[in-house]
Amino acid sequence: MTERGPSEIRITRVYTRSGDKGETGLVGGGRVSKASKRVHAIGDVDELNAALGVVKESLTAHTAKLRDLIEFLQQELFDLGSEVATEPGAEYPGMWRASPTHIARLEELCDRYGDSLPELRSFILPGGSPLAAALHFARTVARRAERTLVSLREEPSAAQQQPISMEVISYVNRLSDLLFILARWALKAEGVEAPLWQQERDRKLPT
Repeated sequence: MTERGPSEIRITRVYTRSGDKGETGLVGGGRVSKASKRVHAIGDVDELNAALGVVKESLTAHTAKLRDLIEFLQQELFDLGSEVATEPGAEYPGMWRASPTHIARLEELCDRYGDSLPELRSFILPGGSPLAAALHFARTVARRAERTLVSLREEPSAAQQQPISMEVISYVNRLSDLLFILARWALKAEGVEAPLWQQERDRKLPT
């Protein structure tokens, strides 16, 4: 159970039994099936945040400067998940909302970490180092979250209620771009060559 005070949140009990019948609560008090598209979207955003936690704990001495950035992104993702969990009409004063400013900041980060990278001449395979692999995994979770959010926005009932803003979708899209760039940046910082896709004629099965 969560209690909100003027400036604090207290979690007094983890289990409430309120979801034992396959429903869960939204911000605003409404209840929906745990199989609903909205709950799938909330879960995907939560999984993305967990994937970033793995990224953060995979940092090395060469990439430690990313720790504060990854934690900052986790904080914003938590807020974004809360926005997705807020039913239409239940918005509250001071509520965090994905905005063009947030999206522009992600684009600036893409430029900051991407400008020093060499031009890509082939597709990259996930891997090269534990950190790069974790970043690529987080990137794919972000892409899935984006697909789920688009599906939620496009369902018939959503057209009238507008439960998901385009800024939320754009935020997750830019975040996936940033994670791809950070995976390449991490390999460069660690002095490791990125594993590249090869055409079939150039592949050799290991013996």
